[in-house]
Amino acid sequence: MDAPLAERLRPQNLDEFLGQNKILGQQSLLRKSLENDSIPSMIFWGPPGCGKTSLAHVIKQHTKKRFVALSAVASGVKEVKEVLADARQMKHAFMDTILFIDEIHRFNKGQQDALLGAVEDGTVTLIGATTENPGFEVNGALLSRCQLILFAPLSKEDLRTLIFSALRDHPRGLQLKDVEVEDAVVDKLIAQSEGDARFLLNQLEWIGKNLGDNKIIDEKLLEEFQYKKPLRYDKSGEEHYNLISALHKSVRGSDPDAALYWLHRMLQGGEDPRFILRRLMRMSMEDVGLADPNALLLATSAREAYDFMGIPEGLIALDELAIYLALAPKSNSVELAGMKADSIVKQTGTLPVPRAYRNSVTRVGKQLGYGIGYEYDHDSPGGYSAQEHLPTQLVGTTIYEPKPYGREKALGEKLAQLKQMKKERKEREGK
Repeated sequence: MDAPLAERLRPQNLDEFLGQNKILGQQSLLRKSLENDSIPSMIFWGPPGCGKTSLAHVIKQHTKKRFVALSAVASGVKEVKEVLADARQMKHAFMDTILFIDEIHRFNKGQQDALLGAVEDGTVTLIGATTENPGFEVNGALLSRCQLILFAPLSKEDLRTLIFSALRDHPRGLQLKDVEVEDAVVDKLIAQSEGDARFLLNQLEWIGKNLGDNKIIDEKLLEEFQYKKPLRYDKSGEEHYNLISALHKSVRGSDPDAALYWLHRMLQGGEDPRFILRRLMRMSMEDVGLADPNALLLATSAREAYDFMGIPEGLIALDELAIYLALAPKSNSVELAGMKADSIVKQTGTLPVPRAYRNSVTRVGKQLGYGIGYEYDHDSPGGYSAQEHLPTQLVGTTIYEPKPYGREKALGEKLAQLKQMKKERKEREGK
């Protein structure tokens, strides 16, 4: 049985390699290293179908060194140790080894640790390929011993070239020289592939093998074969964090359109709505805060509504909450106040509670004078005694600083009045 089209069209040399001009241009350091057969250990990072494995294949074809390929999906520590043992034997025979590990992010810490010594002492030159952020998924010690090579999605121009090469011109392609392709079909195939050459070639192969007597690939014909490329989303990977970050920043930036877009990107990718609700609730406290205290109430109500109604009706609660939070006045004063309070406690330690505010219900407490000097605020004019409640060493310290937005503006005005009354009391008492 013939190999799949995507496999048949893998480049055999750098001249056949499509795209990635930034890292493989004629004067690039990586290209010179490949041509001189003197590559360092590297991590290839990029989205699916952008050429990571294909470049490793080119290296295999070009190098005079021993080339061993493993898949992190099918291999474990045992297989890695066997390869490293063989590499040490070959090293004694003056033969270097390049070890390529596809999907290296699927190796756990123990499996990645097994590579450290061999990479460091030159037993192997490691090439790892990953679609996930190496900063999250690759052991930091291993990553520091490798060059990070960033792969980009293929450009529209590269994908257009690939379509006609695969259909007509490439000797290992479909060889459909008499088949025409409408421009609208080309544009649609390119758009749906999202820079993924493998997905594009799989689509072309499926269509090409089932054309029958058709000599034109038009939009009507395309609809018979088309299937939608799944949204790239991993609930524990890089894209998960990128999308929730984009949603959070859109809400913070008062952009309801972007907030809804990123929200539905996550939902269509399969994210648990409760995870999104939890983050939206955090935004209601962290980014809206006291500028609109109703935001937190709406967030808790949205969670209750979703739990009660479920999918799909309950998702409307997420839309409503995202729009409300995006358009609400913003204040992070509560978060900043909490951070400042934490910092002061860490710096000053366990300062004693002023005697007036200590618990005076026990006999010993009363004998020690606990509670003496405390003024019951409800007995004071306006329900405010203007006492200092902080430890003596911190009197005059400001922790909460209200912002003049939304409802917090009134809170700021109230706080200013209270501080003025406290100042006047000190002046009366000559303090």
